Amino acid sequence: MDRKILIVDDEADIREILQFNLENAGFTVECASSAEEALEMLNPEHGLILLDVMMGGMSGFSMAKVLREEKNNQIPIIFLTAKTAENDLLTGFSSGGDDYIPKPFSIHEVIARVRAVLRRVSPVEVKQTEMLECGRLKVDLEAKLVYIDGVKVVFSKKEFEVLSLLASHPGKIFSREDLINELWKDAPYVLDRTVDVHIARIRSKLGECKNYLTNRSGYGYIFNPVD
Repeated sequence: MDRKILIVDDEADIREILQFNLENAGFTVECASSAEEALEMLNPEHGLILLDVMMGGMSGFSMAKVLREEKNNQIPIIFLTAKTAENDLLTGFSSGGDDYIPKPFSIHEVIARVRAVLRRVSPVEVKQTEMLECGRLKVDLEAKLVYIDGVKVVFSKKEFEVLSLLASHPGKIFSREDLINELWKDAPYVLDRTVDVHIARIRSKLGECKNYLTNRSGYGYIFNPVD
């Protein structure tokens, strides 16, 4: 956990509170007052971003999309947001967020969430092969890319982890609890709904292949690439 945390928030008092407490907890911290400044500052030494959603200029959601889709940067992102409606959470996850903390927040919760995300350093256990070919879908485990009929489809880091885990075990049912234990590990406060949101986003991106990934009522999710 020795990599830097980048705090991105346009409110100086929030930046100062977060920086003071995170540094007291043993983290190295840098701050940016805008998404634009953060994109200029970001470098490989940073291991996590605490990103405010509502800022003047570029929003946190927009910054996350730039990182994921334009820069192919998979640095973990925790959103700080007063937005908690389901559509807002869907937007956050689809933008590439790994977690979110609602405002007003407890500093103890922030530190716990940061530690939990940084602990997720072990790779997802999947079959030892570089490419999964499932019907019209190809999952490149080495490059962390997904193709449908040869066309690349952009997935967030967590979406890719969920899809690759399920696709590497076709026909096996994973309960929500199984997925949380496997992919969220020590993260606090992860709810079943978090899994459902990610599955919904994955199915949406799979397009005509969405029925490869289905729900078995009362059991969980299963990947079965049958056209």
